[in-house]
Amino acid sequence: MKDLSPVAVAAWTDLLRHLRDAAVGELRGTPRLKKVGQKSYWYDHFRIGDQTVDRYIGEDNPELRTRLERAERIRAAEKQSQAERSRLMRILRAEGCLMTDRGSGQVISAMARSGVFRLGGTLIGTQAFRCYEGELGVRIGFDQAAMTDDVDIASFERLSIALGDQVTEPLAEVFRDLSFAPLPSVDGQHVWRWRQSAQQTLVEFLTPCFDENEGLRELPALGVSAQSLHYLNYLIAEPIQVPLLYRAGFLIQVPRPERYAIHKLIVADRRRDGPDALKARKDRAQAEFLISVLSRERPDDLREAYETARQKGPSWRARLQSSLNRLPHLRDSLESI
Repeated sequence: MKDLSPVAVAAWTDLLRHLRDAAVGELRGTPRLKKVGQKSYWYDHFRIGDQTVDRYIGEDNPELRTRLERAERIRAAEKQSQAERSRLMRILRAEGCLMTDRGSGQVISAMARSGVFRLGGTLIGTQAFRCYEGELGVRIGFDQAAMTDDVDIASFERLSIALGDQVTEPLAEVFRDLSFAPLPSVDGQHVWRWRQSAQQTLVEFLTPCFDENEGLRELPALGVSAQSLHYLNYLIAEPIQVPLLYRAGFLIQVPRPERYAIHKLIVADRRRDGPDALKARKDRAQAEFLISVLSRERPDDLREAYETARQKGPSWRARLQSSLNRLPHLRDSLESI
């Protein structure tokens, strides 16, 4: 395991700060706080012609409130901030940090511009795993960071309904402009996957399943259908913001690394037989890498994530135990923290 240099960690941290500031600098009107259920959310309230618009900003928290209070100063400094983000990206490239490849970067950044991550979308899978270098301050080796043409986006159906906002450009149009073709579901009525013919990049939308049937659901905020999956609610709860290292950087959401690690053990057991056995080996390799880092750097977070998963029920414990039986050193590590 090799740590990133202090220069790389500082550049990554500064880039994240600039991207968060830039998101606030795009406000067009007056920030307003709305309570939806038990939570409060900020919206950019402005007028277009004779209509008023409430554009979702984010869930209420002290950090976001501080940025909103500084919105005017952030907006005034935006041009300088753009140049600084480009400089920070040059530093990260020079330090050898993992950059997002052109094909994946094009589609993920296009979704970021349309508001996918602002509206609760979370990048998962290997594309998200590659983003943990700066978050954890360690280099991710080639074996763990194996390239993938898949781009998986997950979001909560209930959140998508509750926000009362939509992407600024329909995703079907975004994907069409990037030469993606829709792959209709079996019933021909829903689309939750798109494939780019030139580079074979596959984009899939997923959502947690809370009943027995892992069927298709709607994500109104994103304007797409999504395949529901068990265990996914655990993965995308309380996601974190990170920079996508592409061009001058884009602000996206990924799962917390400790939850990603534990979830990969569960998913690996679901995939242990049949055509997905190769993916299961990659799942275990990513879990092993993250657990080794987190047990050193964030043992309390890792312990909490492990116990939270175990407390969710017997099927969760059985999946975890099955994967850990293949990796006894990881089992010992988790039980000793």
